[in-house]
Amino acid sequence: MMDRDQSAAFQFAGQDLPWLLDLWARTKPDHPVLIWEPRSGAERRWSYREFAEETQAIAAGLHDRGVRKGDKVLIHAENCPEMVLAWYACARLGAVAVTTNTRSVGSEIEYFAEHTGCVAAITQPQFATLVAGSAKNLRWIAVTPDNSGEAATPEQESHGLVAFHEVRGDPTSLPDREPEPMLPVGIMFTSGTTSRPKAVVHTHANALWASRMGPINIDMKTEDAYLIYLPFFHVNAQSWSMWTTLGVGGTVVLQPKFSASRFWEVVLKHDVTHVSLIPFVFKAVAAQEVPEHKLKVGAFGLVMPELEAWLKMRVGVFWGMTETVIHATRADYEQTYPKGSMGKPTPGYEFLIVNPETGAICDDGSIGELWVRGTRGIQLFLEYYDNPEANEKSFTEDGWFKTGDMVRLGEEGNFFYCDRDKDALKVGGENVSAREVEDTCRQVPGIADVAVVARSHDMLDMVPVAFVVRGPGAPADDEFARQILENCKANLADFKVPRAVYFVEEFPKATLDKVAKNKLREMAEEMPAP
Repeated sequence: MMDRDQSAAFQFAGQDLPWLLDLWARTKPDHPVLIWEPRSGAERRWSYREFAEETQAIAAGLHDRGVRKGDKVLIHAENCPEMVLAWYACARLGAVAVTTNTRSVGSEIEYFAEHTGCVAAITQPQFATLVAGSAKNLRWIAVTPDNSGEAATPEQESHGLVAFHEVRGDPTSLPDREPEPMLPVGIMFTSGTTSRPKAVVHTHANALWASRMGPINIDMKTEDAYLIYLPFFHVNAQSWSMWTTLGVGGTVVLQPKFSASRFWEVVLKHDVTHVSLIPFVFKAVAAQEVPEHKLKVGAFGLVMPELEAWLKMRVGVFWGMTETVIHATRADYEQTYPKGSMGKPTPGYEFLIVNPETGAICDDGSIGELWVRGTRGIQLFLEYYDNPEANEKSFTEDGWFKTGDMVRLGEEGNFFYCDRDKDALKVGGENVSAREVEDTCRQVPGIADVAVVARSHDMLDMVPVAFVVRGPGAPADDEFARQILENCKANLADFKVPRAVYFVEEFPKATLDKVAKNKLREMAEEMPAP
Protein backbone atom coordinates (compact mmCIF):
# COMPACT_ATOMS: atom_id res chain seq x y z
CA MET A 1 0.00 0.00 0.00
CA MET A 2 1.31 3.44 -0.95
CA ASP A 3 2.18 5.84 1.87
CA ARG A 4 1.94 9.63 1.93
CA ASP A 5 5.63 10.18 1.17
CA GLN A 6 5.42 8.04 -1.96
CA SER A 7 2.36 9.97 -3.14
CA ALA A 8 4.10 13.30 -2.58
CA ALA A 9 7.22 12.04 -4.35
CA PHE A 10 5.23 11.69 -7.55
CA GLN A 11 3.08 14.83 -7.20
CA PHE A 12 5.89 17.14 -6.06
CA ALA A 13 9.11 15.39 -7.09
CA GLY A 14 12.09 17.72 -6.74
CA GLN A 15 9.92 20.58 -5.49
CA ASP A 16 9.48 22.55 -2.29
CA LEU A 17 8.97 26.20 -1.36
CA PRO A 18 12.60 27.25 -1.97
CA TRP A 19 12.35 25.62 -5.40
CA LEU A 20 9.23 27.69 -6.14
CA LEU A 21 10.88 30.94 -5.06
CA ASP A 22 13.98 30.19 -7.09
CA LEU A 23 11.86 29.33 -10.13
CA TRP A 24 10.43 32.86 -10.21
CA ALA A 25 13.79 34.39 -9.31
CA ARG A 26 15.15 32.80 -12.51
CA THR A 27 12.21 33.37 -14.85
CA LYS A 28 10.90 36.78 -13.72
CA PRO A 29 13.62 38.17 -11.45
CA ASP A 30 12.52 41.80 -11.53
CA HIS A 31 8.82 41.21 -10.91
CA PRO A 32 7.74 42.40 -7.41
CA VAL A 33 6.82 39.62 -5.01
CA LEU A 34 6.40 41.73 -1.85
CA ILE A 35 5.33 45.36 -1.45
CA TRP A 36 5.31 46.69 2.10
CA GLU A 37 2.77 49.43 2.88
CA PRO A 38 3.42 50.60 6.47
CA ARG A 39 1.09 52.76 8.50
CA SER A 40 3.32 55.72 7.70
CA GLY A 41 6.48 56.22 5.71
CA ALA A 42 7.59 55.05 2.32
CA GLU A 43 6.72 51.71 0.80
CA ARG A 44 9.40 49.03 0.30
CA ARG A 45 9.64 46.46 -2.49
CA TRP A 46 11.32 43.14 -3.06
CA SER A 47 11.60 41.59 -6.50
CA TYR A 48 11.66 37.82 -6.74
CA ARG A 49 15.43 37.92 -7.17
CA GLU A 50 15.88 40.20 -4.14
CA PHE A 51 13.48 38.12 -2.03
CA ALA A 52 15.37 34.93 -2.93
CA GLU A 53 18.73 36.50 -2.10
CA GLU A 54 17.52 37.98 1.21
CA THR A 55 15.93 34.72 2.41
CA GLN A 56 19.15 32.87 1.50
CA ALA A 57 21.20 35.31 3.57
CA ILE A 58 18.87 35.05 6.58
CA ALA A 59 18.79 31.26 6.28
CA ALA A 60 22.59 31.27 6.36
CA GLY A 61 22.46 33.49 9.44
CA LEU A 62 20.04 31.12 11.15
CA HIS A 63 22.37 28.24 10.37
CA ASP A 64 25.35 30.18 11.74
CA ARG A 65 23.42 30.55 15.00
CA GLY A 66 22.79 26.83 15.29
CA VAL A 67 19.38 26.37 13.68
CA ARG A 68 19.20 23.09 11.78
CA LYS A 69 16.73 21.20 9.62
CA GLY A 70 13.66 20.30 11.65
CA ASP A 71 14.29 22.91 14.36
CA LYS A 72 11.38 25.17 15.32
CA VAL A 73 11.70 28.97 15.28
CA LEU A 74 9.08 31.09 17.02
CA ILE A 75 7.95 34.13 14.99
CA HIS A 76 5.92 36.43 17.20
CA ALA A 77 5.22 39.66 15.32
CA GLU A 78 2.57 41.73 13.68
CA ASN A 79 2.65 41.86 9.89
CA CYS A 80 6.00 43.18 8.71
CA PRO A 81 8.58 42.33 6.03
CA GLU A 82 10.95 40.78 8.55
CA MET A 83 8.27 38.30 9.58
CA VAL A 84 7.74 37.12 5.99
CA LEU A 85 11.47 37.01 5.20
CA ALA A 86 12.23 35.04 8.36
CA TRP A 87 9.43 32.56 7.61
CA TYR A 88 10.77 31.80 4.14
CA ALA A 89 14.35 31.73 5.40
CA CYS A 90 13.30 28.93 7.77
CA ALA A 91 11.76 27.14 4.76
CA ARG A 92 15.07 27.37 2.89
CA LEU A 93 16.96 25.90 5.79
CA GLY A 94 14.45 23.11 6.37
CA ALA A 95 13.47 24.56 9.73
CA VAL A 96 9.87 25.09 10.85
CA ALA A 97 8.43 28.56 11.44
CA VAL A 98 6.00 28.69 14.38
CA THR A 99 3.80 31.76 14.01
CA THR A 100 1.79 32.93 17.03
CA ASN A 101 -0.94 35.42 17.85
CA THR A 102 0.45 38.75 19.02
CA ARG A 103 -2.45 39.22 21.45
CA SER A 104 -1.28 36.20 23.42
CA VAL A 105 -0.34 36.59 27.07
CA GLY A 106 2.87 35.29 28.59
CA SER A 107 1.56 31.88 29.62
CA GLU A 108 0.30 31.27 26.09
CA ILE A 109 3.65 32.21 24.56
CA GLU A 110 5.34 29.88 27.02
CA TYR A 111 3.02 27.07 25.92
CA PHE A 112 3.54 27.76 22.20
CA ALA A 113 7.32 27.70 22.55
CA GLU A 114 7.55 24.76 24.94
CA HIS A 115 4.97 22.57 23.20
CA THR A 116 6.72 22.85 19.83
CA GLY A 117 10.26 22.89 21.25
CA CYS A 118 11.32 26.20 19.69
CA VAL A 119 15.07 26.84 19.76
CA ALA A 120 15.02 30.55 18.82
CA ALA A 121 12.62 33.42 18.16
CA ILE A 122 12.08 36.41 15.90
CA THR A 123 9.99 39.21 17.40
CA GLN A 124 9.48 42.97 17.54
CA PRO A 125 10.56 45.57 20.13
CA GLN A 126 7.02 45.80 21.51
CA PHE A 127 7.03 42.07 22.34
CA ALA A 128 10.70 41.48 23.16
CA THR A 129 10.38 41.62 26.94
CA LEU A 130 7.26 39.46 26.92
CA VAL A 131 8.82 36.77 24.71
CA ALA A 132 12.10 36.76 26.63
CA GLY A 133 10.30 36.47 29.96
CA SER A 134 7.91 33.75 28.81
CA ALA A 135 9.89 31.47 26.47
CA LYS A 136 12.90 31.03 28.70
CA ASN A 137 14.39 27.96 27.02
CA LEU A 138 15.18 29.71 23.74
CA ARG A 139 18.81 29.87 22.76
CA TRP A 140 18.48 33.36 21.36
CA ILE A 141 15.92 35.99 20.32
CA ALA A 142 16.28 38.40 17.40
CA VAL A 143 14.36 41.69 17.40
CA THR A 144 13.29 43.74 14.38
CA PRO A 145 14.33 47.42 14.20
CA ASP A 146 10.78 48.76 14.61
CA ASN A 147 7.17 47.79 15.25
CA SER A 148 5.78 47.20 11.76
CA GLY A 149 7.13 50.53 10.57
CA GLU A 150 6.52 52.46 13.80
CA ALA A 151 9.53 53.53 15.86
CA ALA A 152 10.21 51.64 19.07
CA THR A 153 10.19 53.50 22.37
CA PRO A 154 13.51 53.94 24.23
CA GLU A 155 12.32 51.36 26.76
CA GLN A 156 11.54 48.86 23.99
CA GLU A 157 14.92 49.45 22.37
CA SER A 158 16.77 48.52 25.56
CA HIS A 159 15.99 44.81 25.18
CA GLY A 160 19.63 43.72 24.98
CA LEU A 161 18.82 40.97 22.48
CA VAL A 162 20.09 40.18 18.99
CA ALA A 163 19.25 42.75 16.31
CA PHE A 164 17.44 41.25 13.34
CA HIS A 165 20.00 42.55 10.84
CA GLU A 166 22.62 40.47 12.64
CA VAL A 167 20.80 37.30 11.58
CA ARG A 168 22.33 37.40 8.14
CA GLY A 169 25.13 35.25 6.83
CA ASP A 170 27.00 34.42 3.67
CA PRO A 171 24.44 32.82 1.33
CA THR A 172 27.16 30.68 -0.25
CA SER A 173 27.78 29.03 3.14
CA LEU A 174 24.24 27.65 3.35
CA PRO A 175 24.39 23.84 3.10
CA ASP A 176 22.69 22.30 0.08
CA ARG A 177 19.39 20.60 0.85
CA GLU A 178 17.48 18.40 -1.56
CA PRO A 179 13.74 19.18 -1.75
CA GLU A 180 11.66 17.06 0.64
CA PRO A 181 7.98 17.73 -0.13
CA MET A 182 6.68 16.13 3.08
CA LEU A 183 9.10 18.02 5.33
CA PRO A 184 7.23 20.24 7.84
CA VAL A 185 7.56 23.93 7.00
CA GLY A 186 5.18 25.77 9.33
CA ILE A 187 3.13 25.45 12.50
CA MET A 188 0.19 27.62 13.41
CA PHE A 189 -2.24 27.19 16.27
CA THR A 190 -5.96 26.60 15.97
CA SER A 191 -8.37 28.43 18.22
CA GLY A 192 -10.25 26.80 21.07
CA THR A 193 -12.72 27.92 23.71
CA THR A 194 -12.47 24.99 26.11
CA SER A 195 -8.94 23.66 25.61
CA ARG A 196 -5.51 24.87 24.61
CA PRO A 197 -4.91 25.50 20.90
CA LYS A 198 -3.61 22.61 18.82
CA ALA A 199 -0.45 23.00 16.75
CA VAL A 200 -1.28 22.40 13.07
CA VAL A 201 1.70 21.18 11.03
CA HIS A 202 1.92 22.17 7.37
CA THR A 203 4.43 20.65 4.94
CA HIS A 204 6.14 21.98 1.84
CA ALA A 205 3.73 19.79 -0.15
CA ASN A 206 0.81 21.51 1.60
CA ALA A 207 2.17 24.85 0.45
CA LEU A 208 2.71 23.62 -3.10
CA TRP A 209 -0.81 22.17 -3.19
CA ALA A 210 -2.18 25.56 -2.14
CA SER A 211 -0.01 27.27 -4.76
CA ARG A 212 -1.56 25.07 -7.45
CA MET A 213 -5.21 25.10 -6.41
CA GLY A 214 -5.46 28.61 -4.94
CA PRO A 215 -4.95 30.50 -8.23
CA ILE A 216 -7.51 28.31 -10.00
CA ASN A 217 -10.06 28.85 -7.25
CA ILE A 218 -9.76 32.65 -7.23
CA ASP A 219 -8.88 33.25 -10.89
CA MET A 220 -5.45 34.71 -10.13
CA LYS A 221 -2.88 35.39 -12.86
CA THR A 222 0.80 36.25 -12.81
CA GLU A 223 0.18 40.00 -13.24
CA ASP A 224 -2.28 40.13 -10.32
CA ALA A 225 -1.75 41.45 -6.79
CA TYR A 226 -3.22 40.20 -3.49
CA LEU A 227 -3.66 42.65 -0.60
CA ILE A 228 -2.85 41.09 2.79
CA TYR A 229 -4.02 42.92 5.89
CA LEU A 230 -5.15 39.91 7.92
CA PRO A 231 -2.58 38.55 10.42
CA PHE A 232 0.23 36.55 8.84
CA PHE A 233 0.02 34.10 11.73
CA HIS A 234 -3.30 32.82 10.31
CA VAL A 235 -3.88 30.47 7.37
CA ASN A 236 -5.78 33.08 5.35
CA ALA A 237 -2.70 35.27 4.95
CA GLN A 238 -0.09 32.51 4.82
CA SER A 239 -1.88 30.17 2.43
CA TRP A 240 -5.04 31.63 0.87
CA SER A 241 -3.15 34.82 0.03
CA MET A 242 0.63 34.20 -0.02
CA TRP A 243 0.89 30.62 -1.28
CA THR A 244 -1.78 31.32 -3.88
CA THR A 245 0.18 34.34 -5.10
CA LEU A 246 3.45 32.42 -5.24
CA GLY A 247 1.75 29.79 -7.37
CA VAL A 248 1.49 32.22 -10.29
CA GLY A 249 4.47 34.46 -9.55
CA GLY A 250 2.19 37.33 -8.57
CA THR A 251 2.58 40.17 -6.07
CA VAL A 252 1.62 40.48 -2.41
CA VAL A 253 0.88 43.91 -0.96
CA LEU A 254 1.36 43.66 2.79
CA GLN A 255 -0.06 46.01 5.43
CA PRO A 256 0.51 45.87 9.21
CA LYS A 257 -3.25 45.70 9.81
CA PHE A 258 -6.47 46.58 8.09
CA SER A 259 -6.84 50.33 7.59
CA ALA A 260 -10.27 51.67 6.70
CA SER A 261 -8.86 55.08 5.80
CA ARG A 262 -6.25 53.59 3.45
CA PHE A 263 -8.14 50.59 2.06
CA TRP A 264 -9.19 52.10 -1.26
CA GLU A 265 -6.01 54.19 -1.46
CA VAL A 266 -3.79 51.10 -1.34
CA VAL A 267 -6.08 49.12 -3.66
CA LEU A 268 -5.86 51.85 -6.29
CA LYS A 269 -2.16 52.61 -5.78
CA HIS A 270 -1.05 49.05 -6.49
CA ASP A 271 -3.81 47.91 -8.84
CA VAL A 272 -4.82 45.26 -6.30
CA THR A 273 -6.90 42.51 -7.90
CA HIS A 274 -7.60 40.16 -4.97
CA VAL A 275 -8.45 40.59 -1.31
CA SER A 276 -9.86 38.52 1.55
CA LEU A 277 -13.14 39.84 2.90
CA ILE A 278 -14.46 39.62 6.45
CA PRO A 279 -17.56 41.28 7.97
CA PHE A 280 -15.42 43.86 9.77
CA VAL A 281 -14.27 45.23 6.43
CA PHE A 282 -17.84 45.84 5.31
CA LYS A 283 -18.57 47.86 8.43
CA ALA A 284 -15.33 49.82 8.19
CA VAL A 285 -15.75 50.96 4.58
CA ALA A 286 -19.54 51.15 4.50
CA ALA A 287 -19.62 54.95 4.61
CA GLN A 288 -17.04 55.36 1.82
CA GLU A 289 -17.81 55.70 -1.86
CA VAL A 290 -16.63 52.71 -3.86
CA PRO A 291 -14.24 54.04 -6.55
CA GLU A 292 -13.48 52.55 -9.94
CA HIS A 293 -10.94 49.85 -9.22
CA LYS A 294 -9.31 46.71 -10.61
CA LEU A 295 -10.39 44.31 -7.87
CA LYS A 296 -11.46 41.05 -9.50
CA VAL A 297 -12.25 38.77 -6.57
CA GLY A 298 -12.92 39.16 -2.88
CA ALA A 299 -12.68 35.86 -0.99
CA PHE A 300 -15.64 35.41 1.34
CA GLY A 301 -17.49 32.58 3.04
CA LEU A 302 -20.87 32.45 1.33
CA VAL A 303 -22.81 33.65 -1.69
CA MET A 304 -24.10 37.20 -1.17
CA PRO A 305 -25.03 38.93 -4.46
CA GLU A 306 -25.66 42.25 -2.72
CA LEU A 307 -21.96 42.41 -1.76
CA GLU A 308 -20.93 42.04 -5.39
CA ALA A 309 -23.22 44.85 -6.46
CA TRP A 310 -21.99 47.16 -3.71
CA LEU A 311 -18.23 46.46 -3.99
CA LYS A 312 -18.21 46.18 -7.79
CA MET A 313 -16.31 42.89 -7.82
CA ARG A 314 -16.93 39.19 -7.79
CA VAL A 315 -17.29 37.79 -4.30
CA GLY A 316 -15.65 34.38 -4.38
CA VAL A 317 -17.27 31.84 -2.12
CA PHE A 318 -14.87 29.63 -0.19
CA TRP A 319 -14.77 27.53 2.95
CA GLY A 320 -11.66 26.17 4.54
CA MET A 321 -9.80 25.94 7.81
CA THR A 322 -6.22 25.73 8.99
CA GLU A 323 -6.39 21.96 8.67
CA THR A 324 -7.57 22.00 5.02
CA VAL A 325 -4.68 24.30 4.02
CA ILE A 326 -6.53 26.09 1.18
CA HIS A 327 -10.15 26.58 0.07
CA ALA A 328 -11.85 23.18 0.41
CA THR A 329 -15.02 24.54 -1.23
CA ARG A 330 -15.44 27.00 -4.05
CA ALA A 331 -18.10 28.45 -6.31
CA ASP A 332 -17.20 28.44 -10.00
CA TYR A 333 -17.71 31.92 -11.41
CA GLU A 334 -19.57 30.93 -14.55
CA GLN A 335 -22.30 29.11 -12.64
CA THR A 336 -25.12 30.44 -10.49
CA TYR A 337 -25.17 29.43 -6.84
CA PRO A 338 -28.02 29.88 -4.36
CA LYS A 339 -27.71 32.71 -1.86
CA GLY A 340 -26.02 31.63 1.35
CA SER A 341 -24.24 28.65 -0.20
CA MET A 342 -20.64 27.90 0.73
CA GLY A 343 -20.08 26.35 -2.68
CA LYS A 344 -19.13 22.81 -3.66
CA PRO A 345 -16.07 20.68 -2.85
CA THR A 346 -12.83 21.79 -4.46
CA PRO A 347 -11.27 19.07 -6.66
CA GLY A 348 -8.92 17.01 -4.52
CA TYR A 349 -11.19 16.95 -1.46
CA GLU A 350 -13.83 14.36 -0.59
CA PHE A 351 -16.80 15.34 1.59
CA LEU A 352 -19.24 13.50 3.85
CA ILE A 353 -21.92 14.85 6.18
CA VAL A 354 -22.27 12.64 9.24
CA ASN A 355 -24.61 12.65 12.23
CA PRO A 356 -22.07 12.99 15.06
CA GLU A 357 -24.30 11.09 17.49
CA THR A 358 -25.33 8.11 15.36
CA GLY A 359 -22.66 8.01 12.66
CA ALA A 360 -25.34 7.94 9.97
CA ILE A 361 -24.75 9.72 6.66
CA CYS A 362 -26.86 12.91 6.35
CA ASP A 363 -27.75 12.88 2.64
CA ASP A 364 -31.33 14.04 3.17
CA GLY A 365 -30.65 17.71 3.80
CA SER A 366 -30.39 17.33 7.57
CA ILE A 367 -27.61 19.07 9.51
CA GLY A 368 -24.52 17.02 10.30
CA GLU A 369 -20.79 17.30 10.84
CA LEU A 370 -18.63 17.85 7.78
CA TRP A 371 -15.96 15.22 7.26
CA VAL A 372 -13.19 15.88 4.72
CA ARG A 373 -10.73 13.45 3.21
CA GLY A 374 -7.51 14.01 1.32
CA THR A 375 -3.86 13.04 1.63
CA ARG A 376 -2.41 14.22 4.92
CA GLY A 377 0.49 16.55 4.25
CA ILE A 378 -0.89 17.49 0.83
CA GLN A 379 -4.61 18.42 0.79
CA LEU A 380 -4.89 18.15 4.57
CA PHE A 381 -2.45 19.19 7.28
CA LEU A 382 0.10 16.61 8.32
CA GLU A 383 -0.78 16.31 12.01
CA TYR A 384 -1.36 18.09 15.29
CA TYR A 385 2.18 18.39 16.60
CA ASP A 386 2.97 16.14 19.57
CA ASN A 387 -0.72 15.50 20.22
CA PRO A 388 -1.57 11.85 19.49
CA GLU A 389 -4.87 12.11 21.36
CA ALA A 390 -6.10 14.97 19.14
CA ASN A 391 -4.89 13.19 15.99
CA GLU A 392 -6.71 10.00 16.95
CA LYS A 393 -9.88 11.88 17.83
CA SER A 394 -9.86 14.00 14.66
CA PHE A 395 -9.18 11.28 12.06
CA THR A 396 -11.07 8.07 11.33
CA GLU A 397 -9.19 4.88 10.52
CA ASP A 398 -9.94 5.35 6.82
CA GLY A 399 -8.62 8.92 6.70
CA TRP A 400 -11.66 11.16 7.19
CA PHE A 401 -10.94 14.38 9.09
CA LYS A 402 -13.75 15.46 11.41
CA THR A 403 -13.94 19.22 10.98
CA GLY A 404 -16.40 20.01 13.77
CA ASP A 405 -18.32 22.26 11.35
CA MET A 406 -22.02 21.59 10.96
CA VAL A 407 -23.36 21.78 7.40
CA ARG A 408 -26.22 20.53 5.29
CA LEU A 409 -26.44 19.38 1.68
CA GLY A 410 -28.82 21.44 -0.44
CA GLU A 411 -30.18 21.16 -3.94
CA GLU A 412 -27.80 20.45 -6.83
CA GLY A 413 -25.02 19.51 -4.45
CA ASN A 414 -24.57 22.90 -2.83
CA PHE A 415 -23.29 22.90 0.73
CA PHE A 416 -24.62 25.27 3.37
CA TYR A 417 -22.65 26.15 6.48
CA CYS A 418 -24.66 25.85 9.67
CA ASP A 419 -22.26 26.20 12.59
CA ARG A 420 -19.61 24.63 14.74
CA ASP A 421 -20.96 21.60 16.56
CA LYS A 422 -20.64 23.19 19.99
CA ASP A 423 -22.63 26.22 18.84
CA ALA A 424 -25.52 24.36 17.17
CA LEU A 425 -28.90 25.13 18.68
CA LYS A 426 -31.77 22.70 19.14
CA VAL A 427 -35.04 24.58 19.65
CA GLY A 428 -38.05 22.43 20.50
CA GLY A 429 -36.42 19.45 18.77
CA GLU A 430 -35.48 21.49 15.65
CA ASN A 431 -31.85 22.09 14.66
CA VAL A 432 -31.03 25.78 14.20
CA SER A 433 -27.89 27.14 12.60
CA ALA A 434 -26.62 30.17 14.50
CA ARG A 435 -24.74 31.18 11.35
CA GLU A 436 -27.97 31.31 9.34
CA VAL A 437 -29.63 33.53 11.92
CA GLU A 438 -26.56 35.79 12.13
CA ASP A 439 -26.46 36.24 8.37
CA THR A 440 -30.14 37.19 8.39
CA CYS A 441 -29.56 39.73 11.14
CA ARG A 442 -26.69 41.26 9.15
CA GLN A 443 -29.14 42.25 6.43
CA VAL A 444 -30.33 45.07 8.72
CA PRO A 445 -28.27 48.27 8.25
CA GLY A 446 -26.34 49.50 11.26
CA ILE A 447 -25.02 46.17 12.57
CA ALA A 448 -21.27 46.12 13.13
CA ASP A 449 -21.29 42.51 14.28
CA VAL A 450 -23.72 39.91 15.59
CA ALA A 451 -23.46 36.61 17.43
CA VAL A 452 -26.38 34.26 18.06
CA VAL A 453 -26.29 31.82 20.97
CA ALA A 454 -28.73 29.65 22.90
CA ARG A 455 -30.51 30.67 26.10
CA SER A 456 -32.33 28.21 28.31
CA HIS A 457 -36.14 28.10 28.03
CA ASP A 458 -38.74 26.41 30.24
CA MET A 459 -40.75 24.92 27.41
CA LEU A 460 -38.32 24.56 24.51
CA ASP A 461 -35.13 23.75 26.43
CA MET A 462 -33.31 26.51 24.55
CA VAL A 463 -34.11 29.43 22.27
CA PRO A 464 -31.86 31.67 20.14
CA VAL A 465 -30.92 35.18 21.28
CA ALA A 466 -28.78 37.71 19.43
CA PHE A 467 -25.94 39.84 20.77
CA VAL A 468 -25.34 42.87 18.57
CA VAL A 469 -22.53 45.43 18.31
CA ARG A 470 -23.93 48.67 16.94
CA GLY A 471 -22.40 50.25 13.86
CA PRO A 472 -22.54 53.78 12.41
CA GLY A 473 -26.05 55.09 11.81
CA ALA A 474 -27.80 52.54 13.99
CA PRO A 475 -31.15 53.71 15.47
CA ALA A 476 -32.07 53.68 19.13
CA ASP A 477 -31.94 50.29 20.84
CA ASP A 478 -35.68 49.60 20.95
CA GLU A 479 -36.20 50.55 17.30
CA PHE A 480 -33.05 48.70 16.24
CA ALA A 481 -34.11 45.53 18.02
CA ARG A 482 -37.55 45.77 16.41
CA GLN A 483 -36.02 46.05 12.93
CA ILE A 484 -33.73 43.07 13.52
CA LEU A 485 -36.52 40.86 14.83
CA GLU A 486 -38.93 41.90 12.08
CA ASN A 487 -36.35 41.03 9.43
CA CYS A 488 -35.74 37.64 11.03
CA LYS A 489 -39.48 36.94 11.24
CA ALA A 490 -39.79 37.78 7.55
CA ASN A 491 -36.93 35.55 6.45
CA LEU A 492 -36.68 32.66 8.92
CA ALA A 493 -38.89 29.90 10.27
CA ASP A 494 -40.46 30.96 13.56
CA PHE A 495 -38.33 28.63 15.70
CA LYS A 496 -35.17 30.25 14.27
CA VAL A 497 -36.15 33.83 15.15
CA PRO A 498 -34.21 35.26 18.13
CA ARG A 499 -36.34 35.72 21.22
CA ALA A 500 -34.33 38.80 22.27
CA VAL A 501 -31.66 41.21 21.06
CA TYR A 502 -28.97 42.34 23.48
CA PHE A 503 -26.65 45.23 22.64
CA VAL A 504 -23.00 45.14 23.74
CA GLU A 505 -19.95 47.33 23.06
CA GLU A 506 -17.81 44.35 22.03
CA PHE A 507 -17.79 40.56 22.17
CA PRO A 508 -15.71 38.55 24.63
CA LYS A 509 -12.88 36.86 22.75
CA ALA A 510 -11.39 33.39 22.96
CA THR A 511 -7.96 32.32 21.74
CA LEU A 512 -6.95 33.72 18.34
CA ASP A 513 -9.61 36.45 18.46
CA LYS A 514 -12.58 34.13 17.94
CA VAL A 515 -15.87 35.18 19.57
CA ALA A 516 -16.17 33.36 22.91
CA LYS A 517 -19.73 32.11 22.52
CA ASN A 518 -19.47 30.21 25.77
CA LYS A 519 -19.13 33.59 27.52
CA LEU A 520 -22.06 35.01 25.55
CA ARG A 521 -24.19 32.06 26.63
CA GLU A 522 -23.32 32.85 30.25
CA MET A 523 -24.23 36.50 29.68
CA ALA A 524 -27.53 35.50 28.07
CA GLU A 525 -28.54 33.49 31.13
CA GLU A 526 -28.09 36.60 33.28
CA MET A 527 -30.41 38.69 31.11
CA PRO A 528 -34.14 39.05 31.85
CA ALA A 529 -36.16 36.20 30.39
CA PRO A 530 -37.31 37.03 26.83
